[in-house]
Amino acid sequence: MTQKTTSLAPRDNREDVVALVSVATMIAALFAGSTALTPLYVIYREAFGFSQVTLTLVYAIYVVGNLAALLLFGRVSDAIGRRPTVLVAVAVTVASAALFLFARSLATLEIARVLSGLGIGVGVGSGTAWLSELVATEDKTFASMIATGTNFVGLGIGALVAGLLAEYAPLPLRLTFIAYLAALGIVAILIWRTPETVRKSGRLADVSFRPRLGLPPEVRPHFVAPAVTGFGAMALVGFFAALAPGVLVRDLHIANHAAAGALFFELALMAAATIALTGRLASRHAMLTALALMPPAVVLVVAAQWFGSLSIMLLATALCGVAAALGYRGSLQVVNQIAPPTRRAEIASVYFICCFCGNALPVVGIGVISTQAGATAASIAFACMIVVFALTALGFGMKYRG
Repeated sequence: MTQKTTSLAPRDNREDVVALVSVATMIAALFAGSTALTPLYVIYREAFGFSQVTLTLVYAIYVVGNLAALLLFGRVSDAIGRRPTVLVAVAVTVASAALFLFARSLATLEIARVLSGLGIGVGVGSGTAWLSELVATEDKTFASMIATGTNFVGLGIGALVAGLLAEYAPLPLRLTFIAYLAALGIVAILIWRTPETVRKSGRLADVSFRPRLGLPPEVRPHFVAPAVTGFGAMALVGFFAALAPGVLVRDLHIANHAAAGALFFELALMAAATIALTGRLASRHAMLTALALMPPAVVLVVAAQWFGSLSIMLLATALCGVAAALGYRGSLQVVNQIAPPTRRAEIASVYFICCFCGNALPVVGIGVISTQAGATAASIAFACMIVVFALTALGFGMKYRG
């Protein structure tokens, strides 16, 4: 068993601010790597000659790394410290970017995506705890807002920069990852200079890697609404990260890679702004509002494809960004509220598994349906799934308010 960790005393306010900025930058940078591929998927598909289903599998396999980080390595930073754990995560992300840089086969892309998911899962999990410890006040809402806000900012910047480089610079499948490797080098320096907040009272050999998952019977009915909300919120993000560039090309006849990156940037920017502007909105109200917004958001996505309208697509993207942000932030906070203190981490892990499945499984399903019945039919099926899930979660959320 790892001994209980204790926080080091903060040194001064200026150092705390610099440390907060450094850790937030790390979180944004790691997430940027996960969406750097968004405007590149169309290019990879042409260069490697794989199908739409294969493309979605390349996107979804990223979740394997996320799950490994969550289930196996979630408690490592408690034993060896935040800084060394994050540096290892950055190193894994560097390896992932290097594989993308020199990728010559589908297998290389898949390995790189798994490593990307692993690095992000470990780094962001440890970084979120680090942020919470660096915030001087007892109220950790500010730390939570920083973590979730920089999450979406990083996702948006990664897609935007990759799209611009792919469209207007040479070597579209290389230059993005050269620039990303340089950014990771800067992040590593920032993290190296960031003060540790945990007294390393244990060893890596003492850490238990046995997954602990479960829901107490009294929590289960209250858990359905936030779990389904998290699933739906991440499904919206997954749709835009993996499939929106193809929608632009096929249905809106926009082949510009920068436009694909900009579309996801709009989603992420709206999500980050929503988190920043709704900090005082109660968590359950945020969750229920997100569920109410999901059906019209996906209806607009289908309408944009049906009518080939960029204006409708931009409106749908903005609404999806608001719904995803409110859904993720609100449902995560509800989970923390309903969980008994002694089992909070365990229940949160089950919640994150729901989110990861939401990010991956619908995307694969859409890819399969798209191949068999067409892109519009696949989007209609996705919209129907989101509507059913949202109504189900709304019902449970209204019934179990306590």
